Amino acid sequence: MVGKDPYDVALEDYDLTQRELFQSDTVCGFFDRMRKEDPVHYCKDSKFGPYWSITKFDDIMAVEGNPEVYSSEPSISIMDPLGGSEMSMFIARDEPVHGQQRKTVQGSVAPKNLANMEALIRERAGKILDELPIGETFNWVDKVSIELTGQMLATLFDFPFEDRRKLTYWSDVVTAVPGPQSIVSSYDETQSILQTELVPAFFKLWTERVNQPPQFDLISMLAHGEDTKNMATERPMEYLGNLILLIVGGNDTTRNSISGSVLFLNENPDQYQKLRDDPELVTKFVPEVIRYQTPLTHMRRTATQDTVLNGKHIKKGDKVIMWYLSGNRDEEVIDRPYEFIIDRDRPRHHLSFGFGIHRCMGNRLAEMQLRVVWQEILKRFEKVELMAQPSRTYSNFIRGYVDMPVRLHAK
Repeated sequence: MVGKDPYDVALEDYDLTQRELFQSDTVCGFFDRMRKEDPVHYCKDSKFGPYWSITKFDDIMAVEGNPEVYSSEPSISIMDPLGGSEMSMFIARDEPVHGQQRKTVQGSVAPKNLANMEALIRERAGKILDELPIGETFNWVDKVSIELTGQMLATLFDFPFEDRRKLTYWSDVVTAVPGPQSIVSSYDETQSILQTELVPAFFKLWTERVNQPPQFDLISMLAHGEDTKNMATERPMEYLGNLILLIVGGNDTTRNSISGSVLFLNENPDQYQKLRDDPELVTKFVPEVIRYQTPLTHMRRTATQDTVLNGKHIKKGDKVIMWYLSGNRDEEVIDRPYEFIIDRDRPRHHLSFGFGIHRCMGNRLAEMQLRVVWQEILKRFEKVELMAQPSRTYSNFIRGYVDMPVRLHAK
């Protein structure tokens, strides 16, 4: 399907799991046709097995809002757990386990805690920006997006600050598709990195935190939470799974939205000028970036019973893929969805954070980080100029960037 016109491929042959469609940023044309002609689409053959594609905003909301019929177990991506892996995470669990474990760590991103973190985020963002070269081309993804995200993750986990890049590296390893374009060559290498690097680091931190008074970092919350205090010793794979979830969740949305914001403003210079003229628009600009970027392309559910969605009969056990990227481009719900508009009336009306009981618990933290970094950018620079088209991640799950060459123009 890569390189083909969406109307030159028969609908029954559509398989939107091909990673090249996302890396080349050509997948949306296929989504457009599916929303019009076959919004609940069955793919009978893919490398991930058969699956349903849900492409319209309201249908995605219907699936998200019915967890009794559409289960999050055993996986929230189209790929099944590797080799029957027991590395469970609460986002891929149903009630009551999901709610119990989510409640344990949700305090780390509670409004009061976010308010306390804002000054620290602003200080660190300012320091990162002040150290950037003026008038020289550099990779924005590495120097700003990854660095700021790594610092924030280190704070949330109370992880050794000097080793913060390990957190974003482990996130990349977990979400990477092995191959010549990847940072890992095989799933065996992925498992080896996790077992030799991530596992000893986080079990060491657990041992430290469980023997200390409770704090507000995520590991301490798990170590002292009523439903999770024995997790590391009695359910170690569940402990590791939840850590990986929190690392990936804290990394990808913020990091790729920080990068995407630069791309979108350069593609829409009138919107960039509007933001420079009225920096107060940053509060509406931020959720529009997150909608337009859609850092996670999809989430998966598995039907617990035979059911009907938009006239299609879904059988018990079927994979159901909610394509957030398509829902965020649904013309029937979002006005001019392919336009980047930084002063929309309802900028938070999007699917990037999910909906219902599994809505991303770190959504306000992600928004705050993006807001703060752009407030600091606007103070310092006239423009962050894109020097060449970015290179994108090779993934059908993470919609992100590997390299984004930019040049700064001082005020």
